[in-house]
Amino acid sequence: MHSESMQHITHSDIIRFFEDIPEAPIQPVLWPDFSVYGLQVQIKREDLLHPYISGNKWRKLKYVMADAVAKNKTHLVSFGGAYSNHLLALAFAANKLHLQSSACVRGEVVQNPVLDFCKQHRMHLHFISRTEYRNKQAAYESLFAPHIDTYFIDEGGRGELAVKGCEEIMSDISGYTHYVCAAGTGTTLAGIARSAKRNQAIAEGICVLKGAQAMNDEVNEWAGYEVLMHHDFHRGGYAKTDNELLAFVAEFYQKNNIRLDEVYTAKAMMAICELAKQNYYPKGSNILFVHTGGVSLLTNPLSAVD
Repeated sequence: MHSESMQHITHSDIIRFFEDIPEAPIQPVLWPDFSVYGLQVQIKREDLLHPYISGNKWRKLKYVMADAVAKNKTHLVSFGGAYSNHLLALAFAANKLHLQSSACVRGEVVQNPVLDFCKQHRMHLHFISRTEYRNKQAAYESLFAPHIDTYFIDEGGRGELAVKGCEEIMSDISGYTHYVCAAGTGTTLAGIARSAKRNQAIAEGICVLKGAQAMNDEVNEWAGYEVLMHHDFHRGGYAKTDNELLAFVAEFYQKNNIRLDEVYTAKAMMAICELAKQNYYPKGSNILFVHTGGVSLLTNPLSAVD
């Protein structure tokens, strides 16, 4: 446990901490295909919110951590892979707010800059087998349930409270015909979809997992209506990459000075380009793409698979 007293951290303290962020800028995307097909595409730079709590991780943790503190929980427990941006963000935020954190890390014991950062920020790591990892609730109960101060956070921060946080990404942004983002758990997409409905825009998710059509049901339930999801742009599956994708990342950076990560945002932006070539978007569409992060100071984008 931390030496600092934790009893003074309140729900309001957590909310203020997560609201103390700069406004994410919106920038035009320079790409020749878009003008050819009569489209305007802009990008909301959620990746610039914080160097460690990158993009949607910041949004997802806000109400989750506030809920934990409101329930007098001081020990946050979550799950992720060895290069998880979510675990890195949780370790940093928990340490800043004088809360204890632990992580169940999928797979064999390894050492890398992400896990080193987590340990430096007082996160306790428990490496569990991939079989154990499939039943996260059972793993949590086995390791932590006897401790009444612990609070379960699902992999990637997914859940209704995280959706509520992601809803704020687009809460006051209108004038666009489409909101588009990458989808891994569907949490961010569901939040964006809620705002899209209010702002009379179409929300679309580019799924980065292979064979994840079942995600649609959960996204629709969270959003409250049927949300469009594209399942043909995962390029082989979760965290899979290829030379064409890497070349796209390099060219996009050269034209826009914006770094996309190969796991999420590059696949999603590349999908928009391919859909444009298919005349999927009506001429005159004004598309806002959400850069959900994934490119932190420490993570290897090719391995940041949570």
